[in-house]
Order: sequence, then structure tokens, then C-alpha cells
Amino acid sequence: MIKKIIFFAFVMFSSAIMVAQTTTVTGTVKDAKTGETLLGANIKVSRKAVGTTTDFDGKFTLKVNEVPPFTIEISMLGFQTAKVEITKDKQVVEVSLTENATALDEVVVSASRTPERILESPVTVERLDARAIKNSTAPSFYDGLENLKGVDINTNSLTFKSVNTRGFATFANTRFMQLVDGMDNSSPALNFAIGNLLGMSELDVATVEILPGASSALYGANAFNGIMFMTSRSPFDDQGISFSHKRGYTVQDAAGDNEFTEYNFRMAYVFSDKFAAKATLSILDGTEWFATDYRNTLNGQYIAGDRASDINYDGLNVYGDEVSTNIRGVAQALVGLGILPSGADALVPSVNVSRTGYEERDLMTYNARSVKFNTAFHYRPFGNDRLEIIWNSKIGRGNTIYQGLNRYNISDFFLAQHRLELRGKNFFLRGYLTTEDAGDSYDTRFAAININRRWKDDNTWYGQYVGAFVQGTLGGLLPAQAHALARQTADTGRLVPGTAGFQEAFDAVTADPNLTTGSKFQDQTKLYHVDGNYNLRDYIDWGEIQVGGSYRQYSLNSNGTIFTDFDGPIDYSEYGIYTQLQKQFLDEDRLKLTASIRYDGAQNFDGNYSPRLSLAYAAGENKEHNFRGSFQTGFRYPTTQDQYIGLDAGRALLVGSAPDNLDRYLSSPLSVSGAGQAFTGSATVQLSGRSAYENAFSLASVNAGTPTAINTPLVSPEKVTAVELGYRGVFDVENSKVSVDLSGYYNTYQDFIATRTVLVPYYGQAGDNGLSLLALQNGDFKPFSAYTNSAADVNSYGVAIAINTKVLNGINVGFNYTYSKFDFDQASDPDFEPSFNTPEHKFKLQIGKQELFKNFGFNVNLRWQDEYLWQSTFHDAIIDSRTVIDAQINYTVPEIKSVFKLGGANLTGQEYLSAPGVGAIGSQFYLSWTINN
Repeated sequence: MIKKIIFFAFVMFSSAIMVAQTTTVTGTVKDAKTGETLLGANIKVSRKAVGTTTDFDGKFTLKVNEVPPFTIEISMLGFQTAKVEITKDKQVVEVSLTENATALDEVVVSASRTPERILESPVTVERLDARAIKNSTAPSFYDGLENLKGVDINTNSLTFKSVNTRGFATFANTRFMQLVDGMDNSSPALNFAIGNLLGMSELDVATVEILPGASSALYGANAFNGIMFMTSRSPFDDQGISFSHKRGYTVQDAAGDNEFTEYNFRMAYVFSDKFAAKATLSILDGTEWFATDYRNTLNGQYIAGDRASDINYDGLNVYGDEVSTNIRGVAQALVGLGILPSGADALVPSVNVSRTGYEERDLMTYNARSVKFNTAFHYRPFGNDRLEIIWNSKIGRGNTIYQGLNRYNISDFFLAQHRLELRGKNFFLRGYLTTEDAGDSYDTRFAAININRRWKDDNTWYGQYVGAFVQGTLGGLLPAQAHALARQTADTGRLVPGTAGFQEAFDAVTADPNLTTGSKFQDQTKLYHVDGNYNLRDYIDWGEIQVGGSYRQYSLNSNGTIFTDFDGPIDYSEYGIYTQLQKQFLDEDRLKLTASIRYDGAQNFDGNYSPRLSLAYAAGENKEHNFRGSFQTGFRYPTTQDQYIGLDAGRALLVGSAPDNLDRYLSSPLSVSGAGQAFTGSATVQLSGRSAYENAFSLASVNAGTPTAINTPLVSPEKVTAVELGYRGVFDVENSKVSVDLSGYYNTYQDFIATRTVLVPYYGQAGDNGLSLLALQNGDFKPFSAYTNSAADVNSYGVAIAINTKVLNGINVGFNYTYSKFDFDQASDPDFEPSFNTPEHKFKLQIGKQELFKNFGFNVNLRWQDEYLWQSTFHDAIIDSRTVIDAQINYTVPEIKSVFKLGGANLTGQEYLSAPGVGAIGSQFYLSWTINN
């Protein structure tokens, strides 16, 4: 018995020694084509986190607690991964990595939720990785996305930019989805993608993949005109400490020269085979682009005149001058009160006069700031990547400018996301929470309106205006002179920007959430989301089948300042399930079929099916020519605001059309004209949200002089059907690889979500041919913006092509062209504005080389686009054509693991507008230092 125990102990001791045995592997990694050693190549044990990187000379030493045989993987961005079998201790390996022939050899996951080369993807996909970010000419990786084929970036401000594909863009851009590590990167209440304001740190970006076009079959609602996937670097794969410092300045005629600085930190550490963690911190400070378009506007169009020449002037970037009234009506009221003598009203013309407003620069802080912190803990219970548990927290706070119906100063906006994910070889299950707080954000239009009303209310101001006008006219002044005297008199006591009195009023108004007296908006909305996916490839060998689903719940909480949540948060939910089959056929699996279908349901809407079918055929001896065709569908739920907003935006009352929202909204008291008070029995009325949908005239009919009653249907989900054909291929031309990526699409939209401006009379029923028409004549009506679906037939189509190659000993040259067009029958819905907001022609050119000579690289990007019409609730205007040139040079210092980059955006200095009302975009110059350890 004792001998058995001793023998057993000896065996266990020997096993422990073997387990603890350290194996050392040394080697060198080279470029297979040039024979030069590669700095920074990753070496790791297959399926484990144990690894190292090559040094300045391309050499590495790897020590692991593994007993041979085992496999190591050698990888580097832009090269094909190599595997080497380790059979003994102190083995020396020589590895040559083969560079990817073209960018089409890069692997993407988003197109089918499974890894595949871009060349073989069944749909159009664009990709950006860490190497491309290093070579980017743009001031940030987010800006650099604009150089991709078919991608547009609309610049709202320095720190707020929206990505768009295939048209129908706004700054909120609810038809394009952005995911960061699987989390929806958008504000659940304000409905805009957070993007570069509170998104990823540049040092933590692993890949960015963009799918233009409908993707609802796999990704659900709102993956409508495109979806972008931003994936961060895993601490298991990318360890160490990285730091970057960027400093530069912006140049703009209106704002002058202003410095900006950006700091990025990343720390990642592997504590063991089972546990790793990372943390990132990003800080950006700068000055926004000043918006100084003071052109006169009327009904969303530019008109002649300025404050000196037009008594009803309404400047685009001037606020407070939206308050306007007919002074003949004021005069009649003053005569009726005995303030003016009988008959004095006859001296006053029946014209509208607006109050004197304030320029945007007097109301905006223009302080661009973003602070982003991200931490993640990764746990692998079995010491390999077959099962991983991830806890991730992202916290951001920032200042920016957002343009919707009005211009909003976003100040101390806070957003946090917390994610728990269980990820395995063939599945993932994740849940996350998004919380936000609007901080000290406010509406600049209401800031101006209510600053004006603090020093002199509207009734007093217009009373003084009319009294002075009458006196001036009786004194022999010409009308223009009388109006000038009237404004001077009414403006007596006006608060002047820069004075203590103005600042006191400004602080009080921007801290007040009541829009009748203030301008602050509140928001503490939450979003809860769960989704999962399972790939059955280990159980089914005749094809690849995936199943998945998601559940989402909103909890709207604006305390009645945005939504009709006066009595507490509004909760509602959405859900979806899907499946996908992928099967390969013919000799060498040249034909690939991908079929998907998804069902989505929501608390406020009927269920919806989204199918997708694609075929891809790989031709050529090495499958280097890929032809594809797809039929895709997408749908979009009305946003939180489309359903539950209840807001007086000044120019109109906004009322969401969820069935339970119509009677919840009640306007503030609205003044009734003297002539109309006999029909209401009161000097004020209040209108419900339901009246916008059931008791209103169409704006187009009133403008045409034929008022027509209109019932506005409640909003329902928007749908799109997309057909796409494409080709990707690689050609050998004089010993150089030339890649071609060509695609064309045709989209048909149904139930296009739109807002309809309607006029609600204060008395009578629209269509009664009596009191309601009298209300229009007396000016006793209020514009409402109702959320509905357009009856118009809307179609869009386009073609995109990209060609890339290398010339003159390795200089990368690429260009791409995009054609975008839409059409619809305006007569079918006269009030409908499609807001395509996309240039018809775009051309982009890139020239550069990562290593022109030892450690020195450069890159140049040129973008041209033609003029196009921008339509939005803020303003409509033609956006001029533009040519923009960006460039950078970079120098690598291996001894200190550093890259220095000097670059500039819009080098010609020709300022341009991304949309009417935003700040003109000038030049941006920067110098950065990045350390990767």
C-alpha cells in the first residue's frame, strides 16, 4: 500500500513539473517580399493570450508554460497570419509573412456575422483598421472615414459629425446605425449618434466596418441605409501602454486661429491566461466653428434684406427675431384699450415686424470639449478563447453643438454604457445599459427669445413700437424713418452682449427648463438592450446556420422638457428574432448562397419581416474575381421623438404620434386676437396634440390660398427594398496588383417617415367652411409639426467604384467615384421634403506610402463633390460644390517606439458649409506624437 502511495505521489509530482515546464522559442519575422525584418509583429500561442512582439530587429523571445507540441501564430496588420508548430524547447524559427495582395484580402465579420474576406463578402462593405488610421490624413480616425467609398460625413461642429451612406442624411441620421463593440452608439432621447464626441479612443480602435445599404435582416430596426461597426482592441491580443498627444490649431475667418489639443492613453495588461484588463482615457479641447450666416430667411428660404432694410428680418444664425406679429392688430388692440386715439390704427400698415434678435456667437460657448473613459475586464475560465466573459464600462462627458429644428448648445452632456457579454467560439450573449444626462444643455433660439422677454415682454415691446411709429408718422416721418424710430424706442433697455446684465439674464434663462421662460432641456433617459447569436456550425456540416435575437426597452425621462413625460418616465419596448443560412456549392465552393430573415415587433406597431438573399460566385483560377447579387430589405421604427415628443419649438409645436401621446400633450396658453375672442370667450386657448392630426389645414393649401382640411395618419415603420449587384476582383497589371470594387443599387421606399407642417385653428373645425377659415384670416392658428408617413413614391439609386494599386516601387494609389440619385413625385405629397441631402457626384483620390524611405511615410487625400440641395427643419439651401485636400507626413523612431505625424485638413483654406446654419469649415493643422509600447 505504501509503495502505491509513493508511486502515485511520484507520478503527480512529475506531472506538476511537466505542467510547470517553461518552453522558450526564439525567432525572426521578415517581410516575404522585401526580406526586411518586421517591427511589432504579434506572436502568441494559438487560442491563448500568451504572447509577445518583435523588437526593432524583427526578433522575439517567447517563454511559455506549455509542453511541446503546440502551435504559435505570427500576425501583423496587412499581412497574412502564419502558424508554426513548436515541437521542442529552445526551438528557433524563421518566419516570412506574406503581405496581403490588396485590401480585399482583409477579413470582415459584419457582412454575414461570420469571418470572411472582403473579396468574398456577399454585400458591399468598407473597412478601416489601425494601420489605415496611422496613415490617415484626417485629424481623427472618425474624420478619416470620409475617404472611404460611398461614405459621407456631415460636420455639425468640430466635435459632432454624422456618418451617412446612400442618402437621406440629417445630423441625427436615424437611418444609419453605429455600433461600438456591439452597443448602439446613439442618444436614446435626442436620437443622434454620439460618434466622435463620446465614442472610441483612437488608440483602442481595432477595426471599423461599414455596410452601406439595408441590413435589417441581421441587425434589426434602424439598420436601414447603413450600419457601422467599431470594434476595440482586446487586452489579450494587444497589451502594453500607448500614448498620443496631438496639438494644432483651426483656422476660420469668423473665429480666427484657435488651438486644439488631444490626449489619448491606453493601458492593457494580461494578468494570466484567464484574466486581462484595459483602460483608455481621451481628452479633447478646442474651439468650435463659428456659425455666422446672417442672411435673411422666410419659410425656410433665403430672401433679400437685412435688419436695416427689412422690419421683419429673420437671420439664419440670429435668434429671437423669430418672434413676429402684425402691428396693425397691435394698433387695433391699443385703440380698443384707449391707449391710442380712435383712428390711429389706420396710420399703421398691416405688416409683420420681428423683435431684434441676438447673434449665435453671443449665445454659444463654442468650447469644444470631450472626455472619454473606458475600462474592460476580460475573463477566460478555461485559459483559452473558447469562452470569455467581458465587463465593459464607457463614460463620456462633452460639449458640442447639435443642429435639429434649432441650434443646441450641448454642454456637459453625459453618457454612460455598461456591458456584460458572454462570448464563445460560436456564440455571444450580451446585455448593456445606456444612460444619459443632458447636463447644462440649452436651446439657443429659446435662450434669445426669453432673454428678450426678461428685459421687456412682447406686449410691452410691440406696444412701444406701435406708439412710436404713430408718433413718428404724425410728425411727418417717412415709413422707413418711422419704423427706425419705432425699433429704437422699443429697444430702449435692450440687454447688450458682454455686459453684466446680459450675462445675468443669460445664466438665468439657460438654467430654466420651462421653455416659456427658459431654454434648458433635461434628459435622463435610459436604454436597456439584450442580444445574442449562436452559430450551429459544430452541429450541422452541410451549411452554416445562425440564429439570434434582441430585446430593447426605452425609459424616456425628460421631465416634460422634450417628451410628454410630465407625470413620470415613459417605457416602451421592441424585440426581434432572426436566422441565417449560408451554403457553398459547385466545384471548390465557388458559389455561396446567403439567406436571412428576421421578425421584429414593438409595443406600438405591428410586427415586420425583413428577408435578405444574396448569391456570390468566385471566378478565376484563384477565385480572384467575385460577382455578387443581393436582395435586401430594411425597416426603421419611428424614433423616440417621432412617437413621444411634446415640445414648443417656437416656429411650430412638435407632437409625436404614438396613440397614447396625442391627448397627453397640451400646449401652453396661446394668445387669441381681439376679433377671435368672441368665438373662444377667452384671450387664450390651449391646443391638444390630437388637434394636429384631426383638426388642421395643410400648409401647402393655405399658402396656395385654398385652405384644405387634412387628417394626418399616425406614424408607422418605414420600409426599404434594395437590389444590389457588385463585382470585386484583382488583376495583375505589369507585375502590380490592381483591385476593383464595383457596386450598383436600387432602393424603393415605402411609408417614408416624414414630418408634416399643419395649421391648427384656435376655433372651429377644419373644413367647416366657417369659423376655422375665420381663424386663419385673423391669424388665430398655430403651426404643428406632425409625425407621419409620406404617400410619395420615393426611390434612390447609385453606383460606386473603387480602384487601388501600387506604382513606382510601392506607392499606393487609389480612387473611388460615387453616383447617388433619388426621385419621387412631389405632386403626390406637396408638403413632403425627402431630405436626400447627398451630392450626386463624389470623387476621392488617395496617394501615399507607409514607408517611402526608411521610417518615413506620407499620405494625401483629395475629395471633390458637386453642389446639392440640403433640406431640413432648420433651413433649406443649396450646398456649394467643394474640393478638399488633406495631407500628412509621418516619421517612425523605433528606438522609442514612436510615430510623429504632421498633417493638415482642408489645406487650400477654402471654407465650406456641410449644411445651412452650421459653422463654415476652415483649415485644421496638427502635429501628433504616438507611443505604442
